[in-house]
Amino acid sequence: MITKKLAEEIVEQTMVRLKWNLNVMDTNGMILASGEKERIDRIHEGAAHVVKTRQTLWITDENTADWHGTKPGVNMPIYYKDKLIGVIGVTGDPEELKDIATLVQLATEMMVHQAMITSESEWKRKIKELVFEELVDSGPLSRIVIDRLSLLEFNMTGPYLTLLVQTKNLPASPQRLIETMEEQFDKNTALIGLSKLHELFIVLSDVNLSILERKLQKIHTLFQKDSTVRIGVGLPVENLEGIVHSYETAKSAIHYGHSGVTINYYDDIELTALLKSSSPKLIERFAGRILEGLSEQLIETLEAFFEHDQAIGETAEALDIHRHTLTYRLKKVKELTSFDPTRFRDAVLFRIALLVRGS
Repeated sequence: MITKKLAEEIVEQTMVRLKWNLNVMDTNGMILASGEKERIDRIHEGAAHVVKTRQTLWITDENTADWHGTKPGVNMPIYYKDKLIGVIGVTGDPEELKDIATLVQLATEMMVHQAMITSESEWKRKIKELVFEELVDSGPLSRIVIDRLSLLEFNMTGPYLTLLVQTKNLPASPQRLIETMEEQFDKNTALIGLSKLHELFIVLSDVNLSILERKLQKIHTLFQKDSTVRIGVGLPVENLEGIVHSYETAKSAIHYGHSGVTINYYDDIELTALLKSSSPKLIERFAGRILEGLSEQLIETLEAFFEHDQAIGETAEALDIHRHTLTYRLKKVKELTSFDPTRFRDAVLFRIALLVRGS
């Protein structure tokens, strides 16, 4: 049904272009808005007849008495998605109105359609944000959440997975961006919106991990010119109650992920996140003890060595040095620390110390 506010807007916008008076009536025949203010909130029997018959009604000087509260003119039904939601009336000589009646009806329906679409989109946006807040809350899920997800026609089939997108360049009105992101996923399997923390959230259902990376690359493409964007990929969970865990791990993926990497998976930084959640003093003491005496060059050498799975040839190539130079540096590390990076047990200590270094 047309609201009073929308009816007033239709009258105002249309009468700017017309020399005739305009009335907008609801499905009970009540005049909601009119260029003739004294007629507002009165019953228009001609409009009531249009609602009943679904047919345009022409009122002339001869039959005005048959329709209480009317004047000569035309009254036409207004539809939205094939549903009658009101009546538009133009006051004037029927002969003069014949050429413009259909255009007025069409213009009115276009205005209604745009207003309804905007209203529906705004409603869905708010519902998504409310649902997300409840999903990532640590308390038990209420029945209301399930009902709201059903209203949104969200596919409640696991596994579920949460993605977070953080950027310093978020548009003031990100709705168009959100709609573009929704287009990257199968219908009704993505819940996307803006959280209170001003980060974009994406809750996915019925997740196919084998094609997730391709989907992520498409999302990344939308931010290709934004150097500040960071995407965190949480762990998949089997039920709605687990989404809070997926959300927390997505946050950790961004927080502990490599600063030079746009897409950060929690799987890749899980050990770092677990270690850095310990006491900062203990972490600092441990890293300092293991790496004590090593120069930045030797530390960078160790990082490359472990990044390439302790392969001498690949590491030397990555560092652009001779194999013998790499071997010399690794021996130097052993001399300075008493730990041998080529031995598994010592390599684990080095790897952990490097991960938590500077936390």
